[in-house]
Amino acid sequence: MTADAARSNDPSARTPDGGGLAESPFLLACRRRPVPHTPVWFMRQAGRSLPEYLRVREGVPMLESCARPDLIVEITMQPVRRYAVDAAIFFSDIMVPLRAVGVDLDIKPGVGPVIADPIRDAAGLDVLRPLSPDDVPYVTEAVEGLVGELGATPLIGFAGGPFTLASYLIEGGPSKNHERTKAMMYGEPELWARLMERLADLTIAFLKVQVAAGASAVQVFDSWVGAVAAQDYRESVLPHARRVFAEIEPLGVPRIHFGVGTGELLGLMGEAGADVVGVDWRVPLDEAVSRVEPGKALQGNLDPAILFAPWETVERRARDVLARGRTAEGHIFNLGHGVLPSTDPDMLARLADLVHEASSEDPH
Repeated sequence: MTADAARSNDPSARTPDGGGLAESPFLLACRRRPVPHTPVWFMRQAGRSLPEYLRVREGVPMLESCARPDLIVEITMQPVRRYAVDAAIFFSDIMVPLRAVGVDLDIKPGVGPVIADPIRDAAGLDVLRPLSPDDVPYVTEAVEGLVGELGATPLIGFAGGPFTLASYLIEGGPSKNHERTKAMMYGEPELWARLMERLADLTIAFLKVQVAAGASAVQVFDSWVGAVAAQDYRESVLPHARRVFAEIEPLGVPRIHFGVGTGELLGLMGEAGADVVGVDWRVPLDEAVSRVEPGKALQGNLDPAILFAPWETVERRARDVLARGRTAEGHIFNLGHGVLPSTDPDMLARLADLVHEASSEDPH
């Protein structure tokens, strides 16, 4: 084993005292340990709501921006400079590892990911070869650069969950009903299992690259898995999600599991093995506590649309989220989904400050 490999497998190496990461409120909360204040970060905190993001992205296609270390570092750092967030989230896209192994796809403005040749049969699986670090050298370079700039602020690496990646590959793009995806899952279970196995491998490999380069935590975005019923999740998704989190566990970094519309799946998502279960805005956090098995922290869950209401409303709702979050063994404040594109950055700045101030008033 190389020195780098050994270091990435050492849990203590992910929170070196010299860098101050061991005392990071975000990492402490992930591990359900006492915190000086409730940590906060925002999904999609780096992106379309920031004028500085729009400036640096002007004329640069999304997938190109995800392959340029200079842009990745700059965009990841932008919200850290603006907001009192307790973690940075690596700027990338869940399609990046698919593109890196040769899937013909593009991210079209106003549409989302579009797959040139959707996977509808066994022959389509051939394009999904294993991912190696050499396929994404820009990810390693960017993560290493970010770790140096962030210092005591943790960097969250991420990847798409197998179901969500499968839905794009099968449908050929975004889908409201996921009918082709479900048709394969229900009608061709063996093909479905083979596809999910390859996508789990891809997710694991992409996360490992980020952790090896210095990411302090990882989040799996299985954004669209809320489209399936609990029994179907248990039979057709859970085994693959469980393998993803099991493969990352030896690396010693906190693992977060998030999906949208997953209120009925929260218990099963907890069973998948992550340390933190993300909760969207539809289920109050104190209710989520009763649905998720003990031994998990929760992340969430202010409705991102509330940020368009008057500040008094935002403050009242945020304090309510904090109060309910205190019933969890650990709580990371976040939105229930990503920051909406037309959100006022000043509102997010006030919200981050409020979370720190309000939670510092109470014992943790």
